[in-house]
Amino acid sequence: MTTVNDVTDLSLDAADGGVAVITLDSPPVNALSANVRTGLFEAFGQAIESDAIAIVLICAGRTFIAGADITEFGGASAEAASLTDVQNLMESSPKPVVAAIHGTALGGGLEVALCAHYRIAVPSAKCGLPEVHLGLLPGAGGTQRLPRIVGAQKALEFMTAGTHVAAADCLEMGLIDELATEDNLRADAVGLAQRLVAEGRPLKKISDNDDMVAPDRGNTELFANFRASKAARKFRGFLAPEAIIKCVEAAVELPFAEGIKREGQLFGEVLVSAESAAQRYVFFSERQVWKIPDVPRDTATLPVDSVGVIGAGTMGGGIAMNFVNAGIPVTIVETSQEALDRGLAVVRGNYERSSRNGRFPIEEVDVRMARITPALSLDGLADVDMVIEAVFENMDLKKEIFATLDATCKPGAVLASNTSALNIDEIATATTRPESVIGMHFFSPANVMRCLEVVRGRETSLEVINTAMKTAKKIGKLGSLVGVCPGFVGNRMLFQRSAQAQALLDEGAMPWEVDQALYDFGFAMGPFQMSDLAGLDIGWSAETSTGSTIRERLCELDRRGQKNGAGYYDYDENRTPTPSPITEGLVKEFAEKAGKPARTFTSDEIIERLVLPMVNEGARILAEKKAMRSSDIDMIWITGYNWPAYRGGPMYYADTMGLDVVLARLRALQAEYGDVWAPAPLIEQLAADGQTFASIPATPLAT
Repeated sequence: MTTVNDVTDLSLDAADGGVAVITLDSPPVNALSANVRTGLFEAFGQAIESDAIAIVLICAGRTFIAGADITEFGGASAEAASLTDVQNLMESSPKPVVAAIHGTALGGGLEVALCAHYRIAVPSAKCGLPEVHLGLLPGAGGTQRLPRIVGAQKALEFMTAGTHVAAADCLEMGLIDELATEDNLRADAVGLAQRLVAEGRPLKKISDNDDMVAPDRGNTELFANFRASKAARKFRGFLAPEAIIKCVEAAVELPFAEGIKREGQLFGEVLVSAESAAQRYVFFSERQVWKIPDVPRDTATLPVDSVGVIGAGTMGGGIAMNFVNAGIPVTIVETSQEALDRGLAVVRGNYERSSRNGRFPIEEVDVRMARITPALSLDGLADVDMVIEAVFENMDLKKEIFATLDATCKPGAVLASNTSALNIDEIATATTRPESVIGMHFFSPANVMRCLEVVRGRETSLEVINTAMKTAKKIGKLGSLVGVCPGFVGNRMLFQRSAQAQALLDEGAMPWEVDQALYDFGFAMGPFQMSDLAGLDIGWSAETSTGSTIRERLCELDRRGQKNGAGYYDYDENRTPTPSPITEGLVKEFAEKAGKPARTFTSDEIIERLVLPMVNEGARILAEKKAMRSSDIDMIWITGYNWPAYRGGPMYYADTMGLDVVLARLRALQAEYGDVWAPAPLIEQLAADGQTFASIPATPLAT
């Protein structure tokens, strides 16, 4: 074996029957760094010049090449071999080149594999071009080669979804040529290479093959239909998906060389876009949330092999599903058999719907339901490793439950509350083991939303914190560690936005104007449409209603939201909203009583009035050390409240505005509306120093 460089080896072992084997070993994921590219270029050059009959590219470690080195974007070394150099050398090789794939072949890694003449993968491998999630497109020929091997339609779906596709599906679509034995990839790849030579099979150069794209030349309907499809609705506000579609159009209509030029042009446009910068920020922010300054990496974790959930309602059932989906058995407790049966029926219904949608076979429904043990007493939780309480937001009730858990649960069990706003430290006082108490605030629907606020109490142990965070990752959540304060991070900021949304109505802005502004900004829906969806009568009582707010008046008029066809909006039988003349009349009535003259509200004004209070509150949260870093706040809003990822989160958005601009606008609003708009001292300090929220280093939470 010859060492090419410190990450690349070349083997010309006689045992391989004349096949040269290039092995790449650049932990952790063999990313296409300058060193990797140079090693590959030199290794392929040597293999081509050798007397080898064929060449196999394989990777050591846990994966094939899992993508580009994102840290090099915009600053790749001029001295290193380019990725194009490597690809051209592979594709033009006079000897068969086989890419042997295990783990994942993602992004640039798959684009390298597409330049091999043949591809073989183990059954557990996955392939993908996930650049769309970074606001980018596959920029190393992927948009031109993929359609030429799987066809335009599948290429569109593959790249705009950015998902990891299983090897069996890749085989079916023609992306890979053979499946290897799971533990015998090297030998099977060498065997394939030998057969290619023995059988005289052609060197399949994807860039020269137009067979899969030629049938769609001139087929503008294909692309029009895709742009109008249900899947494409998720692209709203993102630049990269449309750029990918344009690239595939080029692959269909243009010669390969011209298509590559078009790909390069569009890649350059999205690379420098604000949307891509925000999405790359999100990419790194997701990885930062797990890093806790005062919880060492070697901190012990407690076993979580069984879980108890208290409450089988919407939240409890959804929480239980997360653990069941991860293979962890759950005991779910309710106060009556009727409530228990109702909750389990909802869970089963959710699983059956997932099965109908092709997520898993119908037999899997019973498998998952079998992991749930129903119980009518907290005694059923005596032996579980973790308990998550998900009952009504009432402090006395929660303290009563935790006192019972303290007496019932085994030593070392994690005692968690799903509270969305209540004081974890006060809940912990009901126990003799406050070090075991932690908040685990799931977002609704709990089985869907990725966000999980892990709330650190004053006495929560490091082991319990580490266990909660590791558990969050195991069940597919993005766990953000936050401190104890009213509403924690997400809802504390939401309270400020909600107050200003109501203030806008009181000044005469219509609910649909407010909602439309937020929709255009990138949210799925605005606060008033959301209120209608949840039900306007939540927390409202006819006996105590005074008609002092627009919401109370709507409830008094029996306008409860979508469920009865009338709320802030009117709804048809399909629950399609339309502006309501009744609501419009109430808004005008309240504005007149408050002495507010009728006027027009611009979208920019509405966004400023709704977003800046969130930023201001986020600054206070950072100053109080209730969040460790500004990016954690952003991730809570992106994964918990559907803040558009292409805007990077509220704190990132403020940084892009410039904190001096944010400060000036807050002061102007303070002058107009009073001290509710007083700028947070942290914003004043950062603006004076020319700093950003992102410039603040991560700090341990205050407890």
